[in-house]
Amino acid sequence: MAELHDLTALEQAEAIRRGTLSPVELTEHYLQRIDRLDETLGAFITLTPELARKQAAVAESEAVAARREGRELPPLHGIPVPVKDLNLVAGVRCTFGSQVFTDHIPDTDDHVVTRLRAAGTVMLGKTNTPEFGLPCHTENRIAPPARTPWDLDRSAGGSSGGAGAAVAGGLAPLAHGSDGGGSIRIPASVCGLYGIKPSRGRVSPGPLLHDISGLSTSGPLARTVADAAALLDALSGPMPGDPYGAPSLPPGETFLDAARRRPAGPLRVVSLQTPPIPGVELHADCRAAAAGTAGLLRELGHHVDELELPVDDSVRHAFAAVWDVMATVRPVPAGAEGLLLPLTRHLRERGERVSGQRFAEAMYAFRALGQMIADALQTPGTGYDVILTPTLAQPPAMVGALRRDADPAAEFTALAAYTPFTPIYNATGQPAVSLPLHWTERGLPIGVMLGGRYGAEAELLSLSAQLEEARPWASRRPAVW
Repeated sequence: MAELHDLTALEQAEAIRRGTLSPVELTEHYLQRIDRLDETLGAFITLTPELARKQAAVAESEAVAARREGRELPPLHGIPVPVKDLNLVAGVRCTFGSQVFTDHIPDTDDHVVTRLRAAGTVMLGKTNTPEFGLPCHTENRIAPPARTPWDLDRSAGGSSGGAGAAVAGGLAPLAHGSDGGGSIRIPASVCGLYGIKPSRGRVSPGPLLHDISGLSTSGPLARTVADAAALLDALSGPMPGDPYGAPSLPPGETFLDAARRRPAGPLRVVSLQTPPIPGVELHADCRAAAAGTAGLLRELGHHVDELELPVDDSVRHAFAAVWDVMATVRPVPAGAEGLLLPLTRHLRERGERVSGQRFAEAMYAFRALGQMIADALQTPGTGYDVILTPTLAQPPAMVGALRRDADPAAEFTALAAYTPFTPIYNATGQPAVSLPLHWTERGLPIGVMLGGRYGAEAELLSLSAQLEEARPWASRRPAVW
């Protein structure tokens, strides 16, 4: 017999609408699983069982009233959705993954939390993240490392590693994440999930923690394309004060609609398998994942060209300059720098040495890259609709393998080599998704990434759903399941 966590989030929501499942029952189920498994998986930093039970009770009352009155509920009404611990929830501890902020309790909701409340979701807690979300592993000094449920000796990635571990381990049906250099797509790849980095401006970053560089955005991690699309619908939309704004969907359209239809005609796909950073080797399993996906796309009737682009280190240098500056933004109290991890201190020290001119040059480099890719995706007759690459250059890393406390400069170099493909879309603002379409002989998930035109999440969702239908993955479950 299937257990509640075997159901997709949308299946759970449908049962709540019919009255065959209570949000209270569903919430208790996940709280019990967290109590049993989280010490092993390292998915959460802070749990909020009292808040979750209160929200679930309210969701149940609203569901009963909606059935009585014959009105519709939001698609994810009553569904547990944890929030990454880089985002603010009023009255709930927010550590940013750092010892410096272990007692920090904000009095304001981020806009994404406001939207999750409006969608009727239930917050189980704050998911694990590395300090300030800077590395692509989730290892800090305030919680156990986040581990992929597919091999508990290996990292769940980062910086949304806790979110990835929670969904892949059945501790939540889906989760909020954020992505400044791959931080949704990396955990999706190593945890066997589907993850979306939306277009810049699709999801509001406000009201307090706006990323002035435009690198970072919130987005969903889920087991299925449709679940992720429903969460993207809940998170999306402009808010007052937003510095960017993505193109709106046609009136009446949703991302969930897009996930439920096929792409409009055959798409032109360009497959790029050469890492854009000099000297980075692509693991055979990651190459096989991209090659296998290219073959599947051809079987589905799409046109796939395979190109080798010149390797250019300029984007990495520009990204490093902006990343270093953004690492300085968190207001660390005087005298508390010693509590920071070596990598954080290293990046902040570098960021303080970046001149205003250098920062502006790096931002211009991002815009030039975005223009070049936009031109390649828009040229009539010869342009492409979608870019295919591996998500990562290597299979899931062992816990601790990417961390170099004694040499943080070497750690940053290792992180860049591990994830050379993902930061491009943060620099350009384009949407990108990671799909779990390949598995190693040892049963480890290997993600592939699709990037699309700015504002074209709907097209990526339709193509992703077609790939999911052709090669389903949601029935694969790790031993801890």
